Amino acid sequence: MKKIKHLAQIAVLTLGSIMMHQALAHGDAKPRHGGIVQVANDLTFELVAEADGATLYVVDHDQPMASKGMSGKLTVLQGSHKAEAELREAGDNRLRAVGVKIAKGDKVVAVLNNVKGKTTTIRFAVR
Repeated sequence: MKKIKHLAQIAVLTLGSIMMHQALAHGDAKPRHGGIVQVANDLTFELVAEADGATLYVVDHDQPMASKGMSGKLTVLQGSHKAEAELREAGDNRLRAVGVKIAKGDKVVAVLNNVKGKTTTIRFAVR
């Protein structure tokens, strides 16, 4: 009986370590620019609030992914108030939205076009 329990524990630990490895396979989800990080469609997106808008960084497997050809819209939900701004290429792996203010408690939705040929939606909660 002890042997069966021991084998079951080993199986659970092995399975857990395999699952953890798969969860980390698409890169580190820690902020690199002081923003909020979300993962969608195997890519990492970091939203950084700035005085005049926001910057969205795109990373693929810990490597910056060129934003060339991407566009989209950033929507900021502040209670019942909604503000929108276009997301435009800003060089390297960045997209910029100008004219929105992001504050604690806001919900932010980024809809990006032409991300590896697809439309991608990313949701952020500002804490």
